[in-house]
Amino acid sequence: MFTDQISIFVENMEGRLAEVTAILRDADVNIKAFSLADTTDYGVFRLIVNDTEKAERALTKEGFKVGITKVIAVEVSDKPGGLNHILDPLSQNGINVEYMYAVSKPKNANPVIIFRFNDYDKALNLFKEHHIRVIPREELF
Repeated sequence: MFTDQISIFVENMEGRLAEVTAILRDADVNIKAFSLADTTDYGVFRLIVNDTEKAERALTKEGFKVGITKVIAVEVSDKPGGLNHILDPLSQNGINVEYMYAVSKPKNANPVIIFRFNDYDKALNLFKEHHIRVIPREELF
């Protein structure tokens, strides 16, 4: 039901993201989804990869601070209101979306959104109640 996400704290400076992706490349880790949020000095580079443990070891070895977070991947209908179909029940039931980002999917497949919530159990129950499909980790790869 959950997917592991790696969060890497990187300095907001030229070449730092390329360094992170080179470390993952050299460790034979494939990036499946990512998001980058920045501040003036630092950024949080969030990644879903094919091998979380290998990525964490490689990045930690090179001095990066790495966190692992549980997130949920949800299928979104590719039509007007598709995302709203997911957000409305969450909002109406007091579930806060802490952040979200999209995952690329093959042609003719519905988009997938990665979510982090303040209450996973409640969100999962609502998804079941509203027939919203949660994507298992294995399907992301």
